[in-house]
Amino acid sequence: MRVFKMLLFPLAMFSSKFEGNVGDFCGVKNTAFQSGEVVNMTVFYSAMGAYIAAGDASFSTTIERFNGKPVYHSIGVGKTYPFFDNFFKVRDRYESYIDTASLLPYKFIRNVDEGGYKIYNNVTFNQTAHTAASTNGVYKITDCIQDVVSAVYYARNINFDKYKPGDKIPFDMFLDDEVYHLYIRYLGREKVKTRYGKFRAIKFKPLLIKGTIFEGGENMTAWLSDDPNHLLLRVESSIAVGSIKVDMMGYRNLRYPLTSLIRF
Repeated sequence: MRVFKMLLFPLAMFSSKFEGNVGDFCGVKNTAFQSGEVVNMTVFYSAMGAYIAAGDASFSTTIERFNGKPVYHSIGVGKTYPFFDNFFKVRDRYESYIDTASLLPYKFIRNVDEGGYKIYNNVTFNQTAHTAASTNGVYKITDCIQDVVSAVYYARNINFDKYKPGDKIPFDMFLDDEVYHLYIRYLGREKVKTRYGKFRAIKFKPLLIKGTIFEGGENMTAWLSDDPNHLLLRVESSIAVGSIKVDMMGYRNLRYPLTSLIRF
């Protein structure tokens, strides 16, 4: 099943006619993460009511230089476990080179193998000229465009105190040589119990791209830690057959203590 794209970017995957101000995805200063951060997550799949561990993913960030500028090199890799390899083998790798000042991407690499369906796309963004040069051609983009990986780290820096439950936070994303106009809907704060522990959390719903796995619309829910890290704790969604939960199961080198953790 193609779940890693959902795992990697639970913030949006559905093309929308929504028109709005993408200002909150332009020029936010990073206060949530740091170089050296590593986060590990597990994908749990259920078709009969019981959730079984189906695969895992890790996300890491380091400081490098790209065209002479300091960038966060953020990498997300995911794979299914051997048992699920027999049904749908996944080996995915996503990379983004993100400007340390603006948190906008300079470069995005997608290298995936999902059930034998392989995609490689190498994209270089020119945010000033509003173009994206990919493996397949050159495309026009909108202001403050994000890629799948950069949007995750950018969203962790949203000041949710500015919003009330039900508010939409729009942004644009470039994926598969297309620009998508997307949003996340802020739902407020609550306590959430995951496989790792119980947390105070920020809850939201992303708009999903309709496809072979996901129905589209606001059928996914995600939770971030309600502390300065805004760490992704859980994602859950129904899919074409069954449902999925993705839980944070370990981390290293967070920028701040994980004070949202109530108990293990």
